Amino acid sequence: MNKQTIHARIDSLRQTIAAQDLTAIIVPSADPHLSEYLPEYWQARLWLSGFTGSVGTLVVTADFAGLWTDSRYWVHAADQLEGTGITLEKLAPGQPNHIDWLAEHLQEGDSVAVDGNVLSIAEQDRLLNAFDANDITLITERDVLTEIWSDRPALPAAKLYAHDEQFLAQSATSKLAAVRAGMAEAGATHHLLSSLDDIAWLTNLRGADVDYNPVFLSHMLISENDAMLFIDNNKVSADIATALKDSGITIADYDAVQEALSALTPEDLLLLDPSKVAVGTLSKMADGIGFIEKMAPSTLLKSVKADADIDHVREAMRQDGAALAEFFATFEQRLANGERLSELDVDSMLIDVRSQQPHYVSPSFPTIAGFNENGALPHYRATPEKFSYLDVAEGEGGLLLIDSGAQYQNGTTDITRVVGIGQVSSEHKRDFTTVLKAHIALAKAHFPDGIASPLIDAICRAPLWQAQMDYGHGTGHGVGYFLNVHEGPQVIAYSASTPKERAMKEGMISSNEPGLYREGKWGIRIENLMVNTRVASPTETEFGKFLNFETVTYCPIDTRLIEPSLLTQVEIDWLNDYHSQVYAELKDRVDGAALEWLTERTQAI
Repeated sequence: MNKQTIHARIDSLRQTIAAQDLTAIIVPSADPHLSEYLPEYWQARLWLSGFTGSVGTLVVTADFAGLWTDSRYWVHAADQLEGTGITLEKLAPGQPNHIDWLAEHLQEGDSVAVDGNVLSIAEQDRLLNAFDANDITLITERDVLTEIWSDRPALPAAKLYAHDEQFLAQSATSKLAAVRAGMAEAGATHHLLSSLDDIAWLTNLRGADVDYNPVFLSHMLISENDAMLFIDNNKVSADIATALKDSGITIADYDAVQEALSALTPEDLLLLDPSKVAVGTLSKMADGIGFIEKMAPSTLLKSVKADADIDHVREAMRQDGAALAEFFATFEQRLANGERLSELDVDSMLIDVRSQQPHYVSPSFPTIAGFNENGALPHYRATPEKFSYLDVAEGEGGLLLIDSGAQYQNGTTDITRVVGIGQVSSEHKRDFTTVLKAHIALAKAHFPDGIASPLIDAICRAPLWQAQMDYGHGTGHGVGYFLNVHEGPQVIAYSASTPKERAMKEGMISSNEPGLYREGKWGIRIENLMVNTRVASPTETEFGKFLNFETVTYCPIDTRLIEPSLLTQVEIDWLNDYHSQVYAELKDRVDGAALEWLTERTQAI
């Protein structure tokens, strides 16, 4: 984005702040559903700052503009913010976040605005706790940007469609019954859902309002006897409306959710997730309504996949593995032929091979194809304006990190592999092998049924820590079933909190993705998806039930990047067993050059 444009927009925002007698404005990366990926209408932080990362909070005052983001984006943000007048503020342990900064720099009687439509209840509580002590006023009733964003995009209007019945283990009716059981257990009379993946899962419907995630803008209000879906009626065909009605779900206008909530009485108890419901959604609700603030029952229910769902996911992984074999065979041959390829070519080639697989819908997130120093940026994305060619000087080499995935009606995939270009060095191999050791450590782990997921992170990091290395992101995230590629409640990250809802349970699908990033040089990450499974033949039973992982990603790990002397025999056996399984799963799905590539890349070491 043009730097002058950013300066002009920030200046216009400052004029509006002054005209409304405000001291500061907070612009988060959020929408009324607190989604990870946002429709263009809600991409205010991007529009104002030019920063394209998925996580970041912008604060603007009369004489300061700062953007807070985490370590995944520091290099990326520094580059995009240079010359804009916006300061990069690094989120890190022990460093002040935007709330701390405002509490420290603002004076008694000052006021801060943030659009309540994109502010979660939980975040409002954090702001109020910090501001009340300093007599700073928080204003959530205004969308200040309406004054300056004259060409704001319209809300998306994609049609809803049904998740293919052949891939459904549960009806919407049975899912509603399970959610109502959770409401009853919590003592709630009503339950508000604003999180889009929860609503898509509960209704067995999908949409295309948000890039990469097959969801649709909506809210849902459930009572003991009724369920109402608030959605743009133009998105709902007659067949979908009939299916909803048959499931006991009625349709109301998207903007009618506030009025519906205003009908609640003090005798009602409303269950909601404070991190997934926006303040603005509750703006018309009467005083005195009781709240039960906890994780939505559907979040827990959808995280545990049925056996039939997992069978479908395994098939989607086989399809994805076959597509990747086609990609890598073609990619390596084109390089061998002397063709000059770029990071952008990787993205387009991956979409091409995956789109030929059955039940393909879209990528599951923007492809990360980072060569050498770009690979050291965990959430790097090549663009037509800024990308690298995969060029190396004679006798030299580099590493290409490829993190990609797809949405299929029968599953969501997410995989990272690293490819050597040219003559890789002993340092490349040392780093790659150390990351592989970390990956294997988690893949082989046994752990108690119900353990808090963040606690197993150290199992994965131990080989890296032993080598005095580490990485700044989490080790694993939950993955949806033809839904969001990042799904809770489980998260494998030692920095995360450990509420009981983050327990590891049989049937969950999570990623295993340790990494290592040398700024300005290269990045390495090895990622597979794994299913939590019960230990098949336990040797002990008196200490409770234990789970382990079944790896369900089927794609070779490049053995040309391994230094075998750094691996134990147990680790070598795991790798050889994994490659034997990959070959068995894919050999009948590919032929020609792809089969030759698969055969060569799965040879035992």
